[in-house]
Amino acid sequence: MPEPRDVSFPLIFERSRPGRRGPRPPAPGADAAGELAGWLGEDQLRRRPPRLPEVSELDLVRHFTQLAHRQVSIDGNVYPLGSCTMKYNPKVHEEAARLFQDLHPNQAPETAQGILQLLYELQRDLAALTGMDAVTLQPAAGAHGELAGILMIRAYHEARGEGEQRRVVLVPDGAHGTNPATASMSGYTVVEVPSGRDGEVDLDAFTRALGPEVAAVMLTNPNTVGVFETRILEISRRAHEAGAQLYYDGANLNAIVGRVRPGDMGFDVVHLNLHKTFTTPHGGGGPGTGPVGVKAHLRDFLPVPLVVEHDGVYRLSEDVASSIGRMRSGVGNVGNLVRAYAYIRTLGLEGLRRVSALAVLNANYLRVRMKEAGYDIAFDRTNMHEFVARPPEGVRTLDIAKALLDYGMHPMTVYFPLIVREAMMVEPTETESLETLDAYADALTEILARAAADPEYLAGAPYHTPVRRLDEVRAARQPVLRHRFDDAD
Repeated sequence: MPEPRDVSFPLIFERSRPGRRGPRPPAPGADAAGELAGWLGEDQLRRRPPRLPEVSELDLVRHFTQLAHRQVSIDGNVYPLGSCTMKYNPKVHEEAARLFQDLHPNQAPETAQGILQLLYELQRDLAALTGMDAVTLQPAAGAHGELAGILMIRAYHEARGEGEQRRVVLVPDGAHGTNPATASMSGYTVVEVPSGRDGEVDLDAFTRALGPEVAAVMLTNPNTVGVFETRILEISRRAHEAGAQLYYDGANLNAIVGRVRPGDMGFDVVHLNLHKTFTTPHGGGGPGTGPVGVKAHLRDFLPVPLVVEHDGVYRLSEDVASSIGRMRSGVGNVGNLVRAYAYIRTLGLEGLRRVSALAVLNANYLRVRMKEAGYDIAFDRTNMHEFVARPPEGVRTLDIAKALLDYGMHPMTVYFPLIVREAMMVEPTETESLETLDAYADALTEILARAAADPEYLAGAPYHTPVRRLDEVRAARQPVLRHRFDDAD
C-alpha cells in the first residue's frame, strides 16, 4: 500500500484575512464609472463589491499551484482512459503555436500567408492520412465534427431528393454516446445494431436493419472494445448498396494511423479528434478541434471557409456550392491545428506508423498482464489500441478505480461500453514506457490481492487523497459550485 502523503493545505477562502491585499489596479475615475454605467445600464452595476477572498499575492499563487498539484494529469501521472487516448502533448508544439499568437482571423490574407499555407497543407495531410478527398478544419471538437459530418450527409440526401425518405441512422450498441446524440440532434431516428460474441458488429443483424430509410451508418474501426472490424469491407458494400453513407468516428484512429485509411475501408465521411491522434491538448474545457474529411461526392457540402491555393497564393474561400454553412467563427481553433501540423511533420509517415504499432503493442502487453493478475478480458483476442476487462465476481469496478487513486494513477475508463458488465476500458497509448505499464499492472494486481485478504479495503478507498470517497449521486444531483459562507449571504 503506498505511503500516505501530506497534501493538506487551507483553501483560498480559509486563508482570507480582512484587509489583506496583493497588487491593486487603479480605481476608475468618476468619468470612467459614468461611461460604464452608460454602456451597461445603471441597474447592471454592483451596489457592493463581490465577496472575494482577501489574500496576498503569494498566498494566491500558492493556492492555484497547490490545486494544480492535486490534479491527476497526463504530465504527472499515467492516464490510460480507454477511448479517450490521453497521450503526451509535446511541449515543443507550444512553441510552434506561439509563433502565430498575434495573428487576427480578420486580417488581410496577404499578411497571413504563412498560417494559411500551414492550414492548407494540414488539410492536405489529413486527407492523405484518412483517404479522403477534402477536409474542413473548422469544427471545434470531435462531437462538433460528427455534427458537421451528419449534416453534410443529410444535405447530400436532400440534394438527391431522398431527404424525406432517409430518416434513420444505424449505430452499434457499443458506440460512443456522441454518435446517437449527433444523429438525434440532426433529426434522425437512431436504430441500434447489436454486437456479436466476437465483439464485432453482428453482420446479419446489420443487414436486416438496412433499408431505403437508412441515411447513414456510424462506425469506428477499431471499435469501442478495441477489436478491428474484420468484415468492414462487406459492411461498406452492403451499406452503399442500400444507398446509405458510411460515417467514421475517428476516436480510435491512433491504432491504425499511417497503416490503414478509413477511406480505403469504404467510409464516406470521417471526423478526427486531433487531441486523440495528433497530440493536441485534451479536455479541461479547453479549445478542441475536430476536422472532417469527405469523399469527392460530398465536397460541395463542406462547411465554409476552406483554405485554398492558386498560383502560390493562399486565401479563405466560401465558394462551396451547397455548403452547410459555418460551424463556428473563423477557420477553426488555429492553435491546436498548428500543434497537429507540427506533430505530423515531425514524425512523418514512418513515425506515425511507429506510433500505431507501439499503441497496439502496449495495449496487448497490458491486456496480458491484467489477465495474469486475475481480471477477465471481455473479448480475449489480439486487440488494437485498447481493450475491455472486468474484475472477478464480487469485486466492483468503481472500487478498483477508487483504489488506483492511492497509487497516484488515474483509473481507466469505467462502465463503458455498456455492453460489458463492470467494464474497465484500458488504453495505455504509445507514449507510456514498459516500466509504467508494469507499475500499473502491479498496482492492479496488488489491489486484487488486498481485496481478497481484506474485503472491506476496497469499499473504503481511496485513503490518501485530499478528499476521500464522495457520494457521487449527491455530487451529481446537488453540486456545490461555489464557496458557502457561514452567514446567510
